[in-house]
Amino acid sequence: MASSHILVGASEHAAAPTVRSISPGDLADALEAGWHDFSAMPSHAVFLCVIYPVIGILAAALTLGYAFVPLLFPAAAGFALLGPVAALGLYELSRRREAGLEPSATDAFEVLRSPSLGAIVALGLMLAVIFLAWMATANAIYTTYFGYGSPASISQFVHDLFFTRAGWSLIVVGNIVGLVFAIGAYLISAVSFPLLLDRDVGAAGAMLTSLRVIVKNPTTMALWGLIVAALLIIGTIPLFLGLAVVLPVLGHATWHLYRKAVVADQSPRAEFLPRPPGKHYAAQFPVSLFKRSED
Repeated sequence: MASSHILVGASEHAAAPTVRSISPGDLADALEAGWHDFSAMPSHAVFLCVIYPVIGILAAALTLGYAFVPLLFPAAAGFALLGPVAALGLYELSRRREAGLEPSATDAFEVLRSPSLGAIVALGLMLAVIFLAWMATANAIYTTYFGYGSPASISQFVHDLFFTRAGWSLIVVGNIVGLVFAIGAYLISAVSFPLLLDRDVGAAGAMLTSLRVIVKNPTTMALWGLIVAALLIIGTIPLFLGLAVVLPVLGHATWHLYRKAVVADQSPRAEFLPRPPGKHYAAQFPVSLFKRSED
């Protein structure tokens, strides 16, 4: 049944992936390998991720309406919850390069033909629900301390946030609650999406494996979470443009971290499929506007 495949993958009786112990040195190795992937495929990675700085700038512009200013930081922080979904194409490029193939930008879209696509969509929807729940919670926390009215101006909001008791209460409570949401999302998605691209283990198997990786390596994985958060903050400077480098490097590095932390040899492998003849993707623009002679 389709629902069974989404949950448990191609085989209900396959052995669970083996989880390794990893060290901070492995994190450094993963980041170095991620940088090498980015260096080898910079145009592809930037193409996939340049949209996110644009989205960030547009989001900032839209929130200049004072009613939405209090949600600017929760929205920016909450988008990190969706990062594993945004990096799917990068995992696929790293997977192909590791296998000795010559990846192209269009290979990132091979995710859409993955045997685990149903599980990937299900897990992505779960992260989207967590993000929406976080936004609703952040808004409720704000209204608890400041009511339903909008700030009179951005400067007034900044003053109220940093120079009033309610503002500091909002900062402390908001960050604590946000951390809870971030930990929840991290537990189920730390290595889930790379695993689903590599092996047809189902959403339940991927989430359980991600949880096992963190339980087996709590200090190292906590450090990885801090590294990711720090790099994302750095990437927002200036005007989110740094994310065009930070996001692809982290995406590639996450693939290599998965490979260090998980051995899934007994699970059904997601084989590389031949590309359908004559098919073009947006990443090939403007070449895709013209029919090639060999198509």
